[in-house]
Amino acid sequence: MELLIMVDALRRASAAKINVVMPYYGYARQDRKARSREPITAKLIANLLEMDQIDRLVTIDLHAAQVQGFFDIPVDHLQATSLFASYCEQHGLTGDDIVVVSPDHAGVSLARKFAEHIKAPIAIVDNRADEVRERTSQEVPEYVIGDVKDRTAVVVDDIVDTGIRMKLSAAALQKFGAKRIFGIATHAVLSGDAANTLENSDLEKMIVTDTIQLPEEKCFDKLVRLSVADLLAEAMVRIHNHQSIDTLFNRK
Repeated sequence: MELLIMVDALRRASAAKINVVMPYYGYARQDRKARSREPITAKLIANLLEMDQIDRLVTIDLHAAQVQGFFDIPVDHLQATSLFASYCEQHGLTGDDIVVVSPDHAGVSLARKFAEHIKAPIAIVDNRADEVRERTSQEVPEYVIGDVKDRTAVVVDDIVDTGIRMKLSAAALQKFGAKRIFGIATHAVLSGDAANTLENSDLEKMIVTDTIQLPEEKCFDKLVRLSVADLLAEAMVRIHNHQSIDTLFNRK
């Protein structure tokens, strides 16, 4: 609501163009009807922004890339993959013993994209819980597809919310012989008791970006936060100068 009010004020002040930078697209997970009588809130947010007559949206790591199709205006879908890849290179998380892990089958494309950046194989936690049940289920997945034994596993996701899926994925990897386990997620929602859940997991570090401002009580010892400031700044400069931002999508 605050964003809509600010855009309205700018439009009434005769701004030539209004570009909205939304690092975390709220309600992005409600992009379809998973059950009857559910809202498609991601589409509602798109409708509200277009009704307010914005010219462009800049966002980072949408839960589903198809959300771009909810808009009839340009959407720049930036990705934090290069930030995480740089962190891994700087901290020695590269080489033959690294494996990139998807916490479920739905996240394979994201894991594969990250694996291509750091030139590592992928594995998949065979998590068969549905999207609603997995938020409360405490059952450790029984299978991991791929070789993780005696390797450093990097679990990649777009959002870490309750932390339960990340914790259970780490437990499954520990059971299958991974020697070190790191978690990576672009958006740190960290709802409820997520901070304690992740702190008491088998993860060595939980690496996130600062797309969401975290209060002090949600920060914990294993948490590492990377800044998206430079990525957004370069995107905004290129947009303002009518330059291509293609290199930001394909940066390695």
